[in-house]
Amino acid sequence: MDNCELCNPRLGDVVYSSPNWRVILVDDKNYPGFCRVIWNAHVKEMTDLPAAERNEVMDAVWKLETAIRKVMQPHKINLASFGNMVPHLHWHVIPRYQDDAHFPNPVWAAAHPEVPDTSTRQALLPALRAEIIRQLQA
Repeated sequence: MDNCELCNPRLGDVVYSSPNWRVILVDDKNYPGFCRVIWNAHVKEMTDLPAAERNEVMDAVWKLETAIRKVMQPHKINLASFGNMVPHLHWHVIPRYQDDAHFPNPVWAAAHPEVPDTSTRQALLPALRAEIIRQLQA
């Protein structure tokens, strides 16, 4: 689809790519470590995929979660697959902290008036990249 922003495999900060999916690091200063797993083919729903491909994409999500937990050490991980605005199968994997800009609400809710300093978490991103690659190559 020409107008689908997720169909272009060169868009975004691609950390890891496979023949069927890729992982991008989202540029969000409030949420260092926020990643997406994007299915390369334009499909809307998990049930559009055969069982083996559903398992493949979910395995990538679990391995990505493992990498984020290991390096970023969040209080919680949020997993989401909406596609309401961009109907292209993708998963959000978001590290959450008790002091983040929205906790305990979703990251799409109104932010708290005082946003925490995330520079310490930003500094972990090179280590996160390496761990994502290590987990996904395993």
